[in-house]
Amino acid sequence: MSEPTEKQTIEEFADICFRVPIVHAERIRAVVENILALIRDESREISEAEMLEAEDRLYHIEEVFPNFHPGDTLKGARLMHELTQAQLAAMIGVKPGHISEMEKGKRPIGKEMARRLAKALNTSYKVFF
Repeated sequence: MSEPTEKQTIEEFADICFRVPIVHAERIRAVVENILALIRDESREISEAEMLEAEDRLYHIEEVFPNFHPGDTLKGARLMHELTQAQLAAMIGVKPGHISEMEKGKRPIGKEMARRLAKALNTSYKVFF
């Protein structure tokens, strides 16, 4: 992905541009729309007190990414390490099909599997829950 721009183009707005594979463009656009919907309600003015309260609010991942599942985290971590499903499967001693099924949300990621994945991907096992 390209680095976001930092130059303000209009007083209150900044242009943010990044490059993604075309097959993911629509999904990423939808995610950005969800994020924008969470941070502003265009139907009314937001008071300063509400803005301060909103700045401190934490959002649950399902609010921002309604179709998110642990397999998305697995796929992202695998791709970040530039591993194929077969390579990751060999590292943790499972069939490549198991990695594919976990990434698609068709196979649950149990605690022991999460620990094995976390070790191979140099992360906390808790990211898979």
